[in-house]
Amino acid sequence: MRYIVVGTGAVGGTVGARLAGSGREVVCVARGAHREALERDGLRLVTPEGEHVERVRVVGGPEELGELRADDVLLLAVKSQDTVAALDAWAPRPVAGGGTAGERLPVLCLQNGVANERTALRRFARVVGVCVWLPSTYLEAGVVGAGGDPLTGILHLGTYPPGRPEPVLEAVAADLRASRFDAPLPDDVMPWKYGKLLDNLPNAIEALTGPVEGPDALALVDEARAEGIAVLEAAGIATVGEEEARAARGERMRLLPVPGVPRGGGSTWQSLKRGAASVEADWLNGEIVLLGRLHGVPAPVNETLRTLVNEAVRKGSGAAAYSVAKVRERIAAARG
Repeated sequence: MRYIVVGTGAVGGTVGARLAGSGREVVCVARGAHREALERDGLRLVTPEGEHVERVRVVGGPEELGELRADDVLLLAVKSQDTVAALDAWAPRPVAGGGTAGERLPVLCLQNGVANERTALRRFARVVGVCVWLPSTYLEAGVVGAGGDPLTGILHLGTYPPGRPEPVLEAVAADLRASRFDAPLPDDVMPWKYGKLLDNLPNAIEALTGPVEGPDALALVDEARAEGIAVLEAAGIATVGEEEARAARGERMRLLPVPGVPRGGGSTWQSLKRGAASVEADWLNGEIVLLGRLHGVPAPVNETLRTLVNEAVRKGSGAAAYSVAKVRERIAAARG
């Protein structure tokens, strides 16, 4: 199989580097300075045990690959706000032997949130959801860092919708396990992804106020999660609980310091820190808001967090531009 990493950022770059390091064929999709660095210096992965450099083929998009191969596997690792554009670029590409990528190739959604699989299914017949437990950071063009040890990450994989046959799933899981990941295959991956969604709700708090420390910030985290749990229960959506998730990770994936790399924040913090033009709060906190509105459950905490993160993007104010007190003022105003 050949793995095509669509979105070689923190997650995509780490998975791509580990797969390449275990001898798998990898193609990375990147543009601009990131592509130039990958082509010039290789894909550099910094880990607790040192730096690994993998020489991989780099392309700017599907047109540079021409006809795709029948054994290609697409690893979709873009942020949720970029999913539609990426899928629309790859789905119509021809595949050797006839048909298109959307008709013939599997696409694995290595993404936070729970909306990407449904979006992909509109364009791809073979969709695999992936719950990503992978502490990683985009450091600079061509360089990503990952602090998980001894496993780099844990990737739960499952077909979407559950029960659909996927011939390559076992082989992909085996390749990941040979590349410093665990790759469990639950019957239904979405409860894992909804559980991860709850864990991702505080990303907005960290991005807005900085490291989540002290009783006020931790209380706000608890409120965001409690609101999310209430909404998912009202919607009748099953989730994997915190205890089960911790048991799945155990001591196999501890977060260790990466030499020479200061500990950063989560994905939303990273986006604001580098001045990204968009963030994925609409697909994290916004998912709770959407489900709350559908099922009659108010979600003022998550609505305020979603609004403020997008406000920070528009203003270009960067990460940690708000105090917890200011966030609470806005929540109080939203509650009326």
